[in-house]
Amino acid sequence: MRRACIVGGGPSGLAAAIALRNIGWLVTLFESGTPPIDKACGEGLLPHSLRALRELGVDVSNDGESGGNGFPFRGIKFIDEHSCVAADFPSAPALGLRRTVLHDALMRRAVEMGVDLRWGCKSNGSETQYDLTVGADGGNSHMRRHGGFGGERCASKRYGFRQHFEVAPWSEYMEMYWGRSCQLYVTPIAADQVSVAVVSRDQSFRLADAFEIFPKVKARLKGRSAITSERGSLSTMRRLSRVYRGKVALVGDASGSVDVITGDGLGLGFQQAIALARAMETGSLHHYEKAHRKLAWKPRLMANLLLTLEAHPTVRHLALATMAACPQVFASLLATHVRESRLPRPKLA
Repeated sequence: MRRACIVGGGPSGLAAAIALRNIGWLVTLFESGTPPIDKACGEGLLPHSLRALRELGVDVSNDGESGGNGFPFRGIKFIDEHSCVAADFPSAPALGLRRTVLHDALMRRAVEMGVDLRWGCKSNGSETQYDLTVGADGGNSHMRRHGGFGGERCASKRYGFRQHFEVAPWSEYMEMYWGRSCQLYVTPIAADQVSVAVVSRDQSFRLADAFEIFPKVKARLKGRSAITSERGSLSTMRRLSRVYRGKVALVGDASGSVDVITGDGLGLGFQQAIALARAMETGSLHHYEKAHRKLAWKPRLMANLLLTLEAHPTVRHLALATMAACPQVFASLLATHVRESRLPRPKLA
Protein backbone atom coordinates (compact mmCIF):
# COMPACT_ATOMS: atom_id res chain seq x y z
CA MET A 1 0.00 0.00 0.00
CA ARG A 2 1.29 3.47 -0.90
CA ARG A 3 2.15 5.88 1.88
CA ALA A 4 1.91 9.66 2.12
CA CYS A 5 3.30 12.18 4.59
CA ILE A 6 1.42 15.44 5.11
CA VAL A 7 3.40 18.33 6.63
CA GLY A 8 0.89 20.78 8.12
CA GLY A 9 -2.36 20.14 9.96
CA GLY A 10 -4.49 23.10 8.93
CA PRO A 11 -7.60 22.75 6.76
CA SER A 12 -5.67 22.11 3.52
CA GLY A 13 -3.41 19.51 5.13
CA LEU A 14 -6.33 17.67 6.69
CA ALA A 15 -8.24 17.83 3.39
CA ALA A 16 -5.25 16.34 1.55
CA ALA A 17 -4.97 13.58 4.15
CA ILE A 18 -8.67 12.72 3.81
CA ALA A 19 -8.55 12.79 0.00
CA LEU A 20 -5.55 10.44 -0.13
CA ARG A 21 -7.16 8.06 2.38
CA ASN A 22 -10.23 8.05 0.12
CA ILE A 23 -8.12 6.44 -2.61
CA GLY A 24 -6.62 3.90 -0.23
CA TRP A 25 -3.29 5.43 0.75
CA LEU A 26 -1.82 5.17 4.24
CA VAL A 27 -1.41 8.73 5.50
CA THR A 28 0.61 10.23 8.34
CA LEU A 29 0.14 13.91 9.16
CA PHE A 30 2.69 15.95 11.11
CA GLU A 31 1.77 19.28 12.72
CA SER A 32 3.97 21.18 15.15
CA GLY A 33 0.95 22.87 16.76
CA THR A 34 -1.92 21.34 18.67
CA PRO A 35 -5.64 21.61 17.91
CA PRO A 36 -7.75 23.58 17.66
CA ILE A 37 -5.72 25.44 15.03
CA ASP A 38 -7.11 28.90 14.34
CA LYS A 39 -6.30 31.63 11.83
CA ALA A 40 -7.78 35.06 11.24
CA CYS A 41 -10.07 34.87 8.21
CA GLY A 42 -13.54 35.96 7.12
CA GLU A 43 -14.98 32.53 8.04
CA GLY A 44 -17.39 32.30 5.12
CA LEU A 45 -17.51 29.00 3.21
CA LEU A 46 -18.77 29.68 -0.31
CA PRO A 47 -21.08 27.16 -2.03
CA HIS A 48 -18.31 25.49 -4.04
CA SER A 49 -16.23 25.13 -0.86
CA LEU A 50 -19.14 23.31 0.76
CA ARG A 51 -19.44 21.03 -2.28
CA ALA A 52 -15.77 20.12 -1.95
CA LEU A 53 -16.22 19.35 1.76
CA ARG A 54 -19.16 17.08 0.95
CA GLU A 55 -17.00 15.25 -1.59
CA LEU A 56 -14.45 14.70 1.19
CA GLY A 57 -17.21 13.41 3.48
CA VAL A 58 -16.77 16.29 5.95
CA ASP A 59 -19.94 17.22 7.83
CA VAL A 60 -20.36 20.91 8.56
CA SER A 61 -24.15 20.78 8.49
CA ASN A 62 -25.95 23.68 10.13
CA ASP A 63 -28.30 23.09 13.05
CA GLY A 64 -29.39 26.73 13.27
CA GLU A 65 -28.77 26.95 17.01
CA SER A 66 -26.45 29.08 19.08
CA GLY A 67 -23.00 27.51 19.14
CA GLY A 68 -23.97 25.10 16.37
CA ASN A 69 -22.21 24.38 13.14
CA GLY A 70 -22.38 27.75 11.53
CA PHE A 71 -25.04 29.96 10.04
CA PRO A 72 -26.18 30.10 6.38
CA PHE A 73 -26.11 33.30 4.36
CA ARG A 74 -27.77 33.77 1.00
CA GLY A 75 -25.29 35.97 -0.85
CA ILE A 76 -22.84 38.88 -0.82
CA LYS A 77 -23.50 42.58 -0.28
CA PHE A 78 -21.07 45.37 -1.24
CA ILE A 79 -21.44 48.71 0.55
CA ASP A 80 -19.51 51.96 0.16
CA GLU A 81 -20.14 55.60 0.98
CA HIS A 82 -22.57 56.06 -1.90
CA SER A 83 -23.92 52.68 -3.05
CA CYS A 84 -25.16 49.29 -1.89
CA VAL A 85 -25.62 46.22 -4.08
CA ALA A 86 -26.42 42.62 -3.15
CA ALA A 87 -26.75 39.33 -5.01
CA ASP A 88 -27.81 35.82 -4.02
CA PHE A 89 -25.80 32.71 -4.75
CA PRO A 90 -27.47 31.02 -7.72
CA SER A 91 -28.32 27.59 -6.31
CA ALA A 92 -27.33 27.17 -2.66
CA PRO A 93 -26.42 29.32 0.34
CA ALA A 94 -22.96 29.74 1.80
CA LEU A 95 -22.12 29.01 5.43
CA GLY A 96 -20.52 31.24 8.04
CA LEU A 97 -18.47 28.94 10.28
CA ARG A 98 -15.91 29.50 13.03
CA ARG A 99 -12.48 28.42 11.82
CA THR A 100 -12.02 26.24 14.90
CA VAL A 101 -15.33 24.44 14.24
CA LEU A 102 -14.25 23.75 10.65
CA HIS A 103 -10.90 22.43 11.85
CA ASP A 104 -12.62 20.12 14.33
CA ALA A 105 -14.92 18.74 11.61
CA LEU A 106 -11.96 18.02 9.30
CA MET A 107 -10.02 16.45 12.15
CA ARG A 108 -12.93 14.16 13.08
CA ARG A 109 -13.25 13.02 9.47
CA ALA A 110 -9.50 12.34 9.27
CA VAL A 111 -9.66 10.23 12.44
CA GLU A 112 -12.69 8.38 11.07
CA MET A 113 -10.73 7.64 7.86
CA GLY A 114 -7.75 6.29 9.78
CA VAL A 115 -5.24 9.09 9.21
CA ASP A 116 -2.31 8.92 11.63
CA LEU A 117 -2.42 12.42 13.19
CA ARG A 118 0.73 13.48 15.00
CA TRP A 119 0.05 16.78 16.76
CA GLY A 120 2.87 18.75 18.36
CA CYS A 121 5.29 16.84 16.19
CA LYS A 122 7.61 17.77 13.32
CA SER A 123 8.42 15.36 10.52
CA ASN A 124 12.17 15.46 11.33
CA GLY A 125 13.26 14.84 7.76
CA SER A 126 11.52 11.45 7.58
CA GLU A 127 9.67 12.35 4.35
CA THR A 128 12.01 10.29 2.14
CA GLN A 129 10.49 7.03 3.38
CA TYR A 130 7.11 7.96 1.88
CA ASP A 131 5.84 7.62 -1.69
CA LEU A 132 4.53 11.19 -1.54
CA THR A 133 5.16 14.16 0.73
CA VAL A 134 2.60 16.96 0.77
CA GLY A 135 3.63 20.42 1.94
CA ALA A 136 0.56 22.01 3.52
CA ASP A 137 2.42 24.23 5.95
CA GLY A 138 0.95 27.59 5.00
CA GLY A 139 2.10 30.83 3.43
CA ASN A 140 5.54 30.71 5.09
CA SER A 141 5.98 27.10 4.00
CA HIS A 142 9.26 25.47 5.06
CA MET A 143 8.61 22.78 2.46
CA ARG A 144 8.40 25.40 -0.30
CA ARG A 145 11.39 27.45 0.83
CA HIS A 146 13.72 24.50 1.28
CA GLY A 147 12.33 22.17 -1.37
CA GLY A 148 13.94 23.84 -4.38
CA PHE A 149 10.69 25.06 -5.90
CA GLY A 150 11.80 28.58 -6.86
CA GLY A 151 9.98 30.87 -9.27
CA GLU A 152 7.92 32.51 -6.52
CA ARG A 153 6.17 35.82 -7.16
CA CYS A 154 4.39 37.78 -4.44
CA ALA A 155 2.24 40.46 -6.08
CA SER A 156 0.36 41.80 -3.05
CA LYS A 157 0.65 41.85 0.72
CA ARG A 158 -2.10 42.99 3.09
CA TYR A 159 -2.94 42.56 6.77
CA GLY A 160 -6.14 41.21 8.26
CA PHE A 161 -7.58 41.25 11.80
CA ARG A 162 -10.67 39.39 13.01
CA GLN A 163 -12.84 39.28 16.12
CA HIS A 164 -16.18 37.71 17.09
CA PHE A 165 -19.10 39.55 18.68
CA GLU A 166 -22.15 38.30 20.53
CA VAL A 167 -24.95 39.77 18.46
CA ALA A 168 -27.66 38.26 16.26
CA PRO A 169 -26.83 38.58 12.54
CA TRP A 170 -28.66 41.59 11.12
CA SER A 171 -28.36 40.56 7.48
CA GLU A 172 -28.94 37.48 5.32
CA TYR A 173 -25.76 38.42 3.46
CA MET A 174 -22.06 38.51 4.12
CA GLU A 175 -21.52 42.27 4.10
CA MET A 176 -18.37 43.80 2.66
CA TYR A 177 -17.87 47.48 3.47
CA TRP A 178 -15.47 49.38 1.23
CA GLY A 179 -13.44 52.28 2.62
CA ARG A 180 -10.66 54.34 1.10
CA SER A 181 -7.94 52.28 2.76
CA CYS A 182 -9.59 49.04 3.88
CA GLN A 183 -12.46 46.58 3.63
CA LEU A 184 -14.58 45.42 6.57
CA TYR A 185 -16.30 42.02 6.39
CA VAL A 186 -19.25 41.00 8.57
CA THR A 187 -20.15 37.31 8.39
CA PRO A 188 -22.95 35.61 10.36
CA ILE A 189 -21.53 32.52 12.05
CA ALA A 190 -24.27 31.54 14.56
CA ALA A 191 -27.74 32.62 15.61
CA ASP A 192 -26.14 34.98 18.14
CA GLN A 193 -22.67 35.65 16.71
CA VAL A 194 -20.99 37.51 13.87
CA SER A 195 -17.40 37.46 12.68
CA VAL A 196 -15.96 40.88 11.87
CA ALA A 197 -12.70 41.22 9.93
CA VAL A 198 -10.79 44.15 8.47
CA VAL A 199 -8.11 43.99 5.78
CA SER A 200 -5.78 46.82 4.74
CA ARG A 201 -2.22 47.47 3.58
CA ASP A 202 -1.34 49.06 6.93
CA GLN A 203 -0.14 46.47 9.46
CA SER A 204 -0.97 48.83 12.33
CA PHE A 205 -4.62 49.30 11.22
CA ARG A 206 -7.01 47.51 13.61
CA LEU A 207 -10.73 46.90 13.97
CA ALA A 208 -11.08 49.89 16.30
CA ASP A 209 -9.76 52.09 13.49
CA ALA A 210 -12.17 50.50 11.01
CA PHE A 211 -15.19 51.10 13.24
CA GLU A 212 -14.49 54.84 13.06
CA ILE A 213 -14.65 54.62 9.27
CA PHE A 214 -17.81 52.48 9.26
CA PRO A 215 -20.10 54.02 11.92
CA LYS A 216 -23.11 51.89 10.93
CA VAL A 217 -21.25 48.72 11.91
CA LYS A 218 -19.97 50.40 15.08
CA ALA A 219 -23.58 51.27 16.00
CA ARG A 220 -24.69 47.68 15.39
CA LEU A 221 -22.03 46.42 17.78
CA LYS A 222 -22.50 49.10 20.45
CA GLY A 223 -22.92 47.47 23.84
CA ARG A 224 -22.24 44.00 22.41
CA SER A 225 -19.54 41.84 23.90
CA ALA A 226 -16.47 40.74 21.98
CA ILE A 227 -16.27 37.02 22.70
CA THR A 228 -12.77 36.49 21.29
CA SER A 229 -9.58 38.51 21.22
CA GLU A 230 -8.48 40.25 18.04
CA ARG A 231 -6.39 37.92 15.88
CA GLY A 232 -4.28 38.94 12.88
CA SER A 233 -2.83 37.29 9.80
CA LEU A 234 -1.10 38.15 6.53
CA SER A 235 -2.94 38.03 3.20
CA THR A 236 -0.86 37.61 0.06
CA MET A 237 -1.18 37.11 -3.68
CA ARG A 238 1.55 34.52 -4.30
CA ARG A 239 2.12 32.54 -7.47
CA LEU A 240 4.63 29.69 -8.00
CA SER A 241 6.09 28.44 -11.25
CA ARG A 242 5.58 24.85 -10.09
CA VAL A 243 3.72 23.07 -7.29
CA TYR A 244 5.53 19.73 -7.29
CA ARG A 245 9.13 18.58 -7.42
CA GLY A 246 10.09 14.93 -7.36
CA LYS A 247 7.88 13.24 -4.78
CA VAL A 248 6.90 16.49 -3.05
CA ALA A 249 3.65 18.39 -3.83
CA LEU A 250 2.30 21.58 -2.31
CA VAL A 251 -1.33 22.36 -1.42
CA GLY A 252 -3.16 25.30 0.12
CA ASP A 253 -1.30 28.53 0.83
CA ALA A 254 2.01 26.68 0.58
CA SER A 255 1.29 26.24 -3.14
CA GLY A 256 0.44 29.89 -3.78
CA SER A 257 -2.43 32.05 -2.61
CA VAL A 258 -5.05 34.60 -3.59
CA ASP A 259 -5.91 37.63 -1.52
CA VAL A 260 -8.50 37.13 1.21
CA ILE A 261 -10.70 39.61 -0.65
CA THR A 262 -11.99 36.67 -2.77
CA GLY A 263 -13.08 34.54 0.21
CA ASP A 264 -11.67 31.63 -1.79
CA GLY A 265 -8.58 30.47 0.11
CA LEU A 266 -10.18 27.57 1.96
CA GLY A 267 -12.17 26.43 -1.06
CA LEU A 268 -9.04 26.35 -3.20
CA GLY A 269 -7.24 24.25 -0.60
CA PHE A 270 -10.07 21.69 -0.53
CA GLN A 271 -10.27 21.53 -4.33
CA GLN A 272 -6.49 21.17 -4.61
CA ALA A 273 -6.57 18.26 -2.14
CA ILE A 274 -9.17 16.47 -4.25
CA ALA A 275 -7.21 17.19 -7.45
CA LEU A 276 -4.01 15.83 -5.86
CA ALA A 277 -5.70 12.56 -4.95
CA ARG A 278 -7.12 12.20 -8.46
CA ALA A 279 -3.66 12.81 -9.91
CA MET A 280 -2.13 10.15 -7.66
CA GLU A 281 -4.70 7.66 -8.93
CA THR A 282 -3.12 8.18 -12.36
CA GLY A 283 0.38 8.21 -10.88
CA SER A 284 1.26 11.63 -12.32
CA LEU A 285 1.95 14.77 -10.32
CA HIS A 286 2.07 16.61 -13.64
CA HIS A 287 -1.70 16.09 -13.80
CA TYR A 288 -1.95 17.74 -10.40
CA GLU A 289 0.03 20.76 -11.56
CA LYS A 290 -2.28 21.20 -14.57
CA ALA A 291 -5.35 20.91 -12.34
CA HIS A 292 -3.84 23.35 -9.84
CA ARG A 293 -3.35 26.01 -12.53
CA LYS A 294 -6.88 25.44 -13.82
CA LEU A 295 -8.34 25.85 -10.32
CA ALA A 296 -6.36 29.01 -9.56
CA TRP A 297 -6.84 31.17 -12.64
CA LYS A 298 -10.41 32.34 -11.98
CA PRO A 299 -9.89 33.26 -8.28
CA ARG A 300 -6.70 35.06 -9.27
CA LEU A 301 -8.58 37.02 -11.94
CA MET A 302 -11.30 37.95 -9.42
CA ALA A 303 -8.70 38.98 -6.83
CA ASN A 304 -6.98 41.26 -9.34
CA LEU A 305 -10.31 42.84 -10.25
CA LEU A 306 -11.26 43.51 -6.63
CA LEU A 307 -7.80 44.78 -5.70
CA THR A 308 -8.03 47.20 -8.63
CA LEU A 309 -11.25 48.54 -7.11
CA GLU A 310 -9.43 48.89 -3.80
CA ALA A 311 -6.57 50.82 -5.38
CA HIS A 312 -8.76 53.23 -7.36
CA PRO A 313 -11.63 54.67 -5.28
CA THR A 314 -13.09 56.66 -8.16
CA VAL A 315 -13.31 53.53 -10.30
CA ARG A 316 -14.82 51.65 -7.36
CA HIS A 317 -17.51 54.29 -6.77
CA LEU A 318 -18.46 54.15 -10.43
CA ALA A 319 -18.44 50.35 -10.53
CA LEU A 320 -20.61 49.96 -7.42
CA ALA A 321 -23.02 52.66 -8.58
CA THR A 322 -23.33 50.91 -11.95
CA MET A 323 -23.98 47.54 -10.31
CA ALA A 324 -26.49 49.08 -7.90
CA ALA A 325 -28.37 50.48 -10.92
CA CYS A 326 -28.11 47.12 -12.73
CA PRO A 327 -27.92 44.39 -10.04
CA GLN A 328 -27.80 41.62 -12.63
CA VAL A 329 -24.21 42.61 -13.43
CA PHE A 330 -23.21 41.94 -9.82
CA ALA A 331 -25.26 38.72 -9.78
CA SER A 332 -23.44 37.49 -12.89
CA LEU A 333 -20.04 38.27 -11.38
CA LEU A 334 -20.97 36.43 -8.18
CA ALA A 335 -22.24 33.41 -10.12
CA THR A 336 -18.96 33.30 -12.02
CA HIS A 337 -16.98 33.55 -8.79
CA VAL A 338 -18.78 30.58 -7.19
CA ARG A 339 -18.26 28.42 -10.31
CA GLU A 340 -21.87 28.58 -11.51
CA SER A 341 -21.24 30.60 -14.65
CA ARG A 342 -18.48 30.34 -17.21
CA LEU A 343 -15.78 32.72 -18.34
CA PRO A 344 -13.54 31.95 -21.32
CA ARG A 345 -10.58 30.03 -19.90
CA PRO A 346 -7.02 30.47 -21.18
CA LYS A 347 -5.54 27.41 -22.84
CA LEU A 348 -3.24 25.53 -20.48
CA ALA A 349 -0.24 23.54 -21.56
